[in-house]
Amino acid sequence: MNFSYYIAKRYLFSKNSNNAINIITIIASFGVIVGAAALFIILSGFSGLRTFSDSLLEVSDPDIKISSVKGKTFLITDRIEDVLIENLEITSFSKVVEERIFLRYKDKEEISYIKGVDENYNQVTQIDSALNVGVWLDTELKNTAVIGNGIAYKLSIGFLNYGEPLQISVPKTGTGFLNPQNFLRTENTQLIGVYTGSQEFENKYVFTDILLAQELLRLDEDEITAIELKINNKKRIDNIAKNLQNSLGEDFEVKTKAQLNELYYRVINTENFISYLIFTLILIIAMFNVIGAIIMMIIDKKENLKTLLNIGATLKEIKRIFVLQGFLLTVVGMLIGLSLAIILVFLQQKFSMFMLTQNLAYPVEFHLSNLLIVIVTITILGYVAAKIASSRISKEFIKK
Repeated sequence: MNFSYYIAKRYLFSKNSNNAINIITIIASFGVIVGAAALFIILSGFSGLRTFSDSLLEVSDPDIKISSVKGKTFLITDRIEDVLIENLEITSFSKVVEERIFLRYKDKEEISYIKGVDENYNQVTQIDSALNVGVWLDTELKNTAVIGNGIAYKLSIGFLNYGEPLQISVPKTGTGFLNPQNFLRTENTQLIGVYTGSQEFENKYVFTDILLAQELLRLDEDEITAIELKINNKKRIDNIAKNLQNSLGEDFEVKTKAQLNELYYRVINTENFISYLIFTLILIIAMFNVIGAIIMMIIDKKENLKTLLNIGATLKEIKRIFVLQGFLLTVVGMLIGLSLAIILVFLQQKFSMFMLTQNLAYPVEFHLSNLLIVIVTITILGYVAAKIASSRISKEFIKK
């Protein structure tokens, strides 16, 4: 093994008399370097995008949501509250009333959703940290609302514009939104804040106090549409949700954040996997250069191989020389590529060289798991490429 490794190292790092082989080897190395760097950067980019998207979900979605299986609303009883209060893994919970509504501001109209929340809601999600203008809801301020940036844009609402009230109307059950006579109730609200988030989120909700939402929808004080929870150990979220489901019974549906955003997670995981496959395919193509470089080296070193065979080297040892040469060529290219990629990732994190928008840098994250994926992928491909190239060697070929 040491003999084969010594010869392979000499063949790889010593300059060849044939310039064409030197050029082919450089091209093969460059392909591995670029492929390794690109694969790691793409995986780091997806890790950053996932974390960025998760931070948006921290604003819009609770860790766990409890809703009714039958009907839109349910009565929150002492038994339900006792189950939540006695569970030490629940940090806080908030009662929520949610329904489709009709908005009117001056001459602009829009269909949206009202989300009435209690005073604990900003402890369940980080919605108050997403405010770019104004303040969050205060129970002492009556008939106030916080809207998404998307809704504000559609209704042409200026920031902190107190001139005109925002009208919120709820239609009667089974009627449409177009005829004002079908409205059950209309309330004028004063805007006190605008929040940002994902495009879907900031185009969907108008937040109000839960009492205002209940009054609009003619609900009782203990009648709500959901309970949203924050837990203290995200790693146990599935077990906590399962225990709550068992405690509350079949009349309630308990969903985790992942289940609430099942389509989103499926899409981002699929995109990540497809990107990995695409760049792995690029690496496979680059490995053809490695195979070509090794075959050219085998042809060029044919006389040396004959000498090695005559002095007692076995065919297996000779093949191993070029397997190790191809493997070393791949590993050296991989290490250079990964070093460059890691430097670029840290530079992006530190100096935000590439921007998504004027104020938002492209998110990237360094993860050892991504590093391991690249190392394993390129190591396997490099070994297979070297084995394919060395399989050309035979005693008949050497002795010709």
